[in-house]
Amino acid sequence: MNGTMATKVEDEAGATVTRACRAVSDTAEQVFRALRELRVAAAEQVRLVRRAGREPATADLAALRPMLFGHLGALIAGIGFIAAPGLLSDAPWYLEWWQDGPSGAPVQLLRDLNPASSAFYDYTHWDWFAGPHSGAERTVCGPYVDYLCTDEYSLTLSVPVLVEGAFIGVAAADVLVRSFEGAVIPSLRRIPAPALLVNASGRVVASTTSRWLAGSVYRGAAGFTAHPCGDLPLRLVAAELPHAS
Repeated sequence: MNGTMATKVEDEAGATVTRACRAVSDTAEQVFRALRELRVAAAEQVRLVRRAGREPATADLAALRPMLFGHLGALIAGIGFIAAPGLLSDAPWYLEWWQDGPSGAPVQLLRDLNPASSAFYDYTHWDWFAGPHSGAERTVCGPYVDYLCTDEYSLTLSVPVLVEGAFIGVAAADVLVRSFEGAVIPSLRRIPAPALLVNASGRVVASTTSRWLAGSVYRGAAGFTAHPCGDLPLRLVAAELPHAS
């Protein structure tokens, strides 16, 4: 292969990597778009209640349910608004969280939110809550086995919800890894070399090589290069093509 042809092959390979990174970003953006819509609605609901002269309660968050139900399916397996502790007048801790049920109808997630209970679910410790609370505009957590919600390998994406600059909670969504992988793997397969998608700690989200399967940890390898996927905490790692002489 002459130099001109080798350069063309390398350029085409680079273009497929760029397109794959864009596919990852676009897939995540579908979820973040829903979360931005949810946070606008949640913030507005809190404003409406306060303008009426009272503090929000759990019943007020029921107004979000048609929107939540409408976003379930396809990529999103669970979605909801998680209140900052102390936001609601009748429940110091609360999640307005819904997910796909076995029958296909939305099912509300119910957890023990009594701080005095030994089974108390302190959601503020989870990265998907702590990230937005600390000021992160977009947080992606996982993949991890979600024993609390889906019992499947999942990603949780989240954004902060603010009212007049004050943090009032988090809008978050669960995405099954198999669904996310199904959305991005066609683009990864177009890369003419082994490729995998990893999170910030190296946990594999999707892969086209049996060397690293989803859920395993990538710690770097000779001949592989990492590429950013926009501003997401995800990287596309692809093997370098051998240089043709």
